[in-house]
Amino acid sequence: MASNKNQHYVPQCYLRQFAVDNSTSAINLFNIDREIFINSASLKKQCSKSYFYGDDLELERALQPIEGRYADIVREITRPNYHLTDEHRKFLIFFWRLQYMRTEAASRRSIEMTDGMREVAGLEPQEFKLEMKEAVQLSMRNFVKARFVMNDLKVCLIKNKTKIDFITSDDPAVLTNKWHFLDKRTSGSNFGLGSAGVIILLPITPRILCIGFDSDVYSIPHNKGWVDVKSEREIAIFNEHQYLSSRANIFYQDKYSQEQILASFTLLKNRRPKVRHKIHYAILDEKFDGYKRFKVVDWREATKHQESIIHTEMINPIPSAWPNTIEWKRKGFVYTNGSGVGYIRESGINPATDHDFVKECAR
Repeated sequence: MASNKNQHYVPQCYLRQFAVDNSTSAINLFNIDREIFINSASLKKQCSKSYFYGDDLELERALQPIEGRYADIVREITRPNYHLTDEHRKFLIFFWRLQYMRTEAASRRSIEMTDGMREVAGLEPQEFKLEMKEAVQLSMRNFVKARFVMNDLKVCLIKNKTKIDFITSDDPAVLTNKWHFLDKRTSGSNFGLGSAGVIILLPITPRILCIGFDSDVYSIPHNKGWVDVKSEREIAIFNEHQYLSSRANIFYQDKYSQEQILASFTLLKNRRPKVRHKIHYAILDEKFDGYKRFKVVDWREATKHQESIIHTEMINPIPSAWPNTIEWKRKGFVYTNGSGVGYIRESGINPATDHDFVKECAR
């Protein structure tokens, strides 16, 4: 059992693609809190915790064949003349979603949100406190429940043809949304996996990045799944998402890129969210015609009322710019029913029951 004690939330098969040249056991990293570089750090000690998934090893063992499949697909992707297949597209979305939900950062977000809700409910820590292992297992259950939610996304592989590398991090699977951040209709709302306009990013190697996107909103011209990028500015913009989303460490292959990494991080560190979520509290304001209206109040006010609502809002970092690679689709569209669900993709609508959704122009 001890051999499986050190469990990775970012798998070694993933990090090895960013390992030091001619090595599978060492990786260069930039620690965000201390702003220091560590060359040739032990790869197996990165992004891991003792019994992160639990000491019964059931979940750890279930992940091993998935990681093995990922390693096999990356070997195929990196071969000359590779063309992206639909099978690989589906697996890359699957792996992105698994990685998005399995990291320590994702579990800590769940813990922080439940702590905030526990406080306003007036519960003691011993009455209701989500521990790390419970948060991880809850996240994995949610992964299984929502396993088809992103299968409609289109996928391309960005081929980096510049002198600077793609970097990665301890929270490498990025969810962002160019349309949401730029469209005034979304003001005051948030986005999730099923939202219109989502973009997913996952660096695969220093030379290749996987991008998934809502093809009803965006267009990315490609050749058999590949998009050649020759602009260093474009690569830098893609890299921004790792600086903004990472929890503690940035990983990179080329030790001579330290100056460029520090300069990029320095420009972006004030864009990193100081908190990853906000909790909003609302109390019953009035009832009319069978409906209830709530008003947002301070959490201390909410504790005085029997009927209240707690709403959690994820704080998503906003990059300084968007890659020109991601174009707007001509006559793009989104769906909404005017409720708190916000704007969603067509794949999220059940034709048998969801009759109130309307189609709107994305631009």
